[in-house]
Amino acid sequence: MKPEPEIVAALYGELMEAPLRTFPALWEAGLDAPVRGGVYVVYNPQGQAVHVGRATSRGGIAKRLRDHMANASSFTTQYLKGEGGRLRGRYKYRALAVGNRRHRALLEAYATGHLCPAHLGVGGAA
Repeated sequence: MKPEPEIVAALYGELMEAPLRTFPALWEAGLDAPVRGGVYVVYNPQGQAVHVGRATSRGGIAKRLRDHMANASSFTTQYLKGEGGRLRGRYKYRALAVGNRRHRALLEAYATGHLCPAHLGVGGAA
């Protein structure tokens, strides 16, 4: 069995190779994201990582991304100033389903450390 740091590094590689998808322009349009737990990265229209998130298996990544579009997250209330609709048709995301909860948490931390997103969701300045 591989050491855990190697597993997480390999998962990060898979995440970064996952297809980059645009948030749907219309709410009714489908969201092409896993309905399983995992990690995702949100990019602004300039291609910069602005958020790294982790979703539980309950509703999965698709539910979490829909939450962002509906202003039901700290990312949209803090970073987008309550305008989750700005994601639609402009912002992009990539996602990777990860079944192991520990690996999911470690991958979120690893991706956050590598990408240094604008929104960390820690509730204020240092």
